[in-house]
Amino acid sequence: MTVRTMQIEDYGGVHELWMTIKGFGIRSIDDSKEGVERFLKRNPTTSVVAEMDGKIVGSILCGHDGRRGCLYHVCVHEGYRRHGIGKAMVVRAMEKLKEEQISKVSLIAFTENDIGNAFWNTIGWTERLDLNYYEFTLNEKNITAFNEQ
Repeated sequence: MTVRTMQIEDYGGVHELWMTIKGFGIRSIDDSKEGVERFLKRNPTTSVVAEMDGKIVGSILCGHDGRRGCLYHVCVHEGYRRHGIGKAMVVRAMEKLKEEQISKVSLIAFTENDIGNAFWNTIGWTERLDLNYYEFTLNEKNITAFNEQ
């Protein structure tokens, strides 16, 4: 297995992987090739992919705002889980965040994800019960409705 920095040329394989993951229909960022390319340009070293058997079997979009890092779309292909791929990718992403002097890191995990949630708890990440997650989609219809309230 190889874990390396994600490049925009990896988009096809990464998007194909995303489409195999249950629940990835809910998007937190623009998942188009152009959206991912913008993300990678702002965060050129922190996003990673894992390759095995000649294909991309894991990926993490990882970025930061200069203060806090965030892991987006953490996933490992179902047929390759429980082999240390997720942990290897997280370690690589955290090393890159540390190089950029980022010490606070967060992620959003689906509640119905027993394997993933057990993983985060096992490696020492803390579930924050004191926070709520809110999302708003910026489009003309939603902005107009928001402004009318």
